[in-house]
Amino acid sequence: MKIYTKFGDRGSTSLIGGIVVPKTDPRVEAYGAVDELNAVLGLVIAFTDMPELGSSLKTIQSDLFIIGAELATKGKKAKAIPPSRTGEIEKEIDRLWAELPPLSHFVIPGGSKSASLLHLARTVCRRAERVVIALSQTEPVNPDTVIYMNRVGDLLFAQARYVNYKKKVPETVWKGAKRA
Repeated sequence: MKIYTKFGDRGSTSLIGGIVVPKTDPRVEAYGAVDELNAVLGLVIAFTDMPELGSSLKTIQSDLFIIGAELATKGKKAKAIPPSRTGEIEKEIDRLWAELPPLSHFVIPGGSKSASLLHLARTVCRRAERVVIALSQTEPVNPDTVIYMNRVGDLLFAQARYVNYKKKVPETVWKGAKRA
């Protein structure tokens, strides 16, 4: 089978189940944003030197494939992320957060290479979350999917702070706008 089918050359694509929609369809936008997050997580994994972080992100990548398939399915029940996965992510956040100094300020994204990429992944995750929420306002979307996406964004923030902390890279604190 060739990688190109020419089916999409006129701006259409097929959802799972064969429903043809424009490539600008909100469902396509949603699973495309989730796919972009998955690719950015692959970038983080490629640059991290922390195996535990890579393992966590690979599990999320697998989850994102399930979410992408769910979002690419219209009118049929699709496999979904079990709510227990959100609980597992919350436990991971709590474990990381317990090792970190308390947060009493806004943090400017950056620091080590891995942490900077995690901040990028967090922003891509938040956008994907917004796109999925927008879809949910016009079509049925599993509410657990929205919760999961929100929690992944939280985890990526916690991971970015944790990586900087472990690498002894200080966080840059935002001190407000400088006045002239």
